[in-house]
Amino acid sequence: MQTRQYLTGILCCLAATISWGAMFPVMTDALRHMDPFTFTALRYSIAGLAFVVLLLFREGPQALSLKGERWGLAWLFGSAGFAGFGFLVFLGQKLAGPSGALTASIMMATMPMLGLFVIWALRKVRPPLFSFGFILMSFCGVVLVITKGDFHAVTSEPSNFVANIPLILGALCWVFYTVGASYFPKWSPYRYTTMTTLLGLTTVFAVTIALILAGAIPQPTLAATVAVAPHLLYMALIAGLMGVLCWNIGNKILTPLNGVLFMDIVPITAFTLSTIAGVVPENMQVAGASLTAVSLLLNNLYQRRAQKKAAAVAVKPALAPAAGR
Repeated sequence: MQTRQYLTGILCCLAATISWGAMFPVMTDALRHMDPFTFTALRYSIAGLAFVVLLLFREGPQALSLKGERWGLAWLFGSAGFAGFGFLVFLGQKLAGPSGALTASIMMATMPMLGLFVIWALRKVRPPLFSFGFILMSFCGVVLVITKGDFHAVTSEPSNFVANIPLILGALCWVFYTVGASYFPKWSPYRYTTMTTLLGLTTVFAVTIALILAGAIPQPTLAATVAVAPHLLYMALIAGLMGVLCWNIGNKILTPLNGVLFMDIVPITAFTLSTIAGVVPENMQVAGASLTAVSLLLNNLYQRRAQKKAAAVAVKPALAPAAGR
């Protein structure tokens, strides 16, 4: 029974990260027809409706009530996760051009490292000293992907790297949203996802409408909506509904310490699909992606070892009285 449950956790995390890796190549084509702001509003409208139906089916109408709940905090996390992530990451991907899918996917692989800083800031839990070394190692890998090994270009042509700023901020928003679940321990993954999606949509629509009225983005047309319809279905129902739920279920079974390793699947999937589509990553980008993956794996192994040592130290005092009898 335990083995079957563990296998379920592995399959859920694998399904989630594969779906997320594929969403960047999918967005490469979608962004040719529609801006990332309108697309995000449509995407999460569909996903939000699906989440509501699922929550009603599993927990009943009372699960949608926010009476006595910290809805303001839920709105903040939902705005970060769905408005912040959706807007910034896909804006960065669009600004990055044809190679945007590759760069964006690598940025997602840095989320576990970014999570150390977010937890440090919110929970006052400082990362171990060795983790900072792995963070630096991960950062070097990201720099290789971004610059393709041409470090001089960063200073000589800084405008070429502007797209990476929203990508990093978007990844940080998703980490903030993920950590936010710990502030609602009594909420199931289904309720947290549904309520933060609905509350976050208020920010998504407010920003999108404001940009349309200001003339910063065009009004959505029927032709553009029809053109991105297949992309919307994938992003809302596969990468959104299925991906998020599988991720939450998988991490609950495996624990985040194990589940986080599957984030390496995101760039691998994106690299594979982009190569099939004709956008072949350069050698330095592959090297950078590998360096980021190794740093994540080493940090995970280090944390496991530290936890085992801490557990052994905690057990020794408990055994001491028995040994003296």
